[in-house]
Amino acid sequence: MSATPPASTPPASTPPASTVSAPGPTAPGPGHMRRVATASFIGTAIEFYDYYIYGTAAALVLNEAFFPELSRTAGTLATLSTFAIGFAARPLGAAVFGHFGDRVGRKGVLVVSLLMMGLSTGLIGLLPGYATLGVWAPVLLVLLRVVQGLGLGGEWGGAALLAVEHAPQKKRGLYAAAPQMGSPVGYFAATVTFLVMSSVLDDGAFQSWGWRIPFLLSFVLVAVGLVIRLKIAESPAFAKVTARRETAKAPLAEAFRKHPKEMLLGAGMITVVYVMFYTAATYCMTYTTKTLDIPKNDMLALTLVAVAVLGAATFFVARWSDRVGRRKLIIAGAAFGVVWGAVLFPLLDTRNYFLIAVALSGALLCMGIIYGPAGAYLPELFATRVRYSGAGFSYNLGGVLGGAAAPLTVTALAESYRPAVGGWFMSAMALLSLVCIIALPETRERDLDRV
Repeated sequence: MSATPPASTPPASTPPASTVSAPGPTAPGPGHMRRVATASFIGTAIEFYDYYIYGTAAALVLNEAFFPELSRTAGTLATLSTFAIGFAARPLGAAVFGHFGDRVGRKGVLVVSLLMMGLSTGLIGLLPGYATLGVWAPVLLVLLRVVQGLGLGGEWGGAALLAVEHAPQKKRGLYAAAPQMGSPVGYFAATVTFLVMSSVLDDGAFQSWGWRIPFLLSFVLVAVGLVIRLKIAESPAFAKVTARRETAKAPLAEAFRKHPKEMLLGAGMITVVYVMFYTAATYCMTYTTKTLDIPKNDMLALTLVAVAVLGAATFFVARWSDRVGRRKLIIAGAAFGVVWGAVLFPLLDTRNYFLIAVALSGALLCMGIIYGPAGAYLPELFATRVRYSGAGFSYNLGGVLGGAAAPLTVTALAESYRPAVGGWFMSAMALLSLVCIIALPETRERDLDRV
C-alpha cells in the first residue's frame, strides 16, 4: 500500500510528457498569434508579389525583351512557356522543402524559400535582354524562373502550416487566411507598381528599363520578410512530433502511401484556383491589350478592382469556414467557376469597362471563395509528420495543372478557334475541381494531432 504513491508520482511530474502537452503551445495568446499571422502573411505577400510581377511583365513586355524575333502570338506563347516552367518546378520545390520541413522544422525552410524567391526575382530585373545577350538571355530567364518556382514550391505549404499549427482549433480558418491574403495583397502591390511605372514613363522608357524596377524592389522586400520570419518560433504541432521522435524518414513517400486520396484529390480541388487566377491575370491581360486594343494602364486599373474582390472574398470566406465548414464553401466556389468560365470572354469582348471589371472580378471571386478556406483545408487533410510534404506537394501539383497548363491551353484555343472556347476549357477545369472536392471529407472539427 505504501508503495502506491511513489508509483503514481513519476508520470504526473515527468518533464518530457508535460513539455509535449503543455497548454502554452496549444493555447497561444493573442499577441503571439498576431506575430505568427504577420510572419505567414508578409512572407507570402512578398513571394506572391515576386511571382505576379513576372506574370504581369510576361503579358506586357517580356516577349519583346527576350523573344523579339518571334511573331506576336509565338512570342506570347514563348513568354507564357517561361511562366509555365516556373510552375513545373514548384512540385519539386514542394518535395524538397517539404522533406526538410517535416524532418527539421517549418521555420528554417521558410527562410530559405524566401531567399530563393526574392533573389531570383531581383536578378531578373538585372538580366540583359536579347539585344545584348542573344540566345543566352531567354536561357538565363528560364533558369531564374526555375529557381523562382523552387522557392515558391516550398513557400505556401510552410506559411499555411505556420498559421494552422499555431491556431486554436475553432479559429484555424481565420488564421489560415493570413498566408492566403498574401496572394491578393502581393498581386495588388505588383499591379500598382506596374501601373505607376507605366504611367510616369513613356512607352519607350517602360519597354527599355521601366519594367525592371518592380523586379529590383524585390531585393528590399525580401530583406523585410527575412527579418520578420526569423523572429517566429517553431510550430507547436511539429514540436510535439520532434519531442516524441516521430518525424518521418521519407515524408513525401509516406504521404503518398498513407494519404493517396488526399494528395490527388486535393491537387484536383485546388486546380480551379490557378485556372481562374492565371487566366484572368496573365492571358486576359494579353488578350485585352493586344487583341482588343485596350490601353494597358486602363487594364491595370480594372485589374485592381478585381484584386480587391479577391482579397475580400479570401478573408471573409476563410473566416466563415470556421462556422459552416470548409468543404461546402469550396463546392460552391467550384460550381460558380463552372458557370463563370463560359461567360468570361463574352464579357471581355464587349470592350465595356464596367463589364470587363465584372468579368475579371467574377473569375477572382471564384478563386477567393475556394482559396480562402483552402489555407486550412489542405493542411487539415494530412498527419503532422507528413503535413508539409502532403499539403505543399498537393497544392503545387494543382499549380502545374491549373497555373502552367491553363494559360497556354486557353491561349492556344483562343488563337486556333475563338476566345469563348478557352472559357469553356476553364469551365471544364472547374468541373474537375468540383468532382474532386465532393469526394473529399469535411475537416473543420479535426484534431491536427490525430489525423
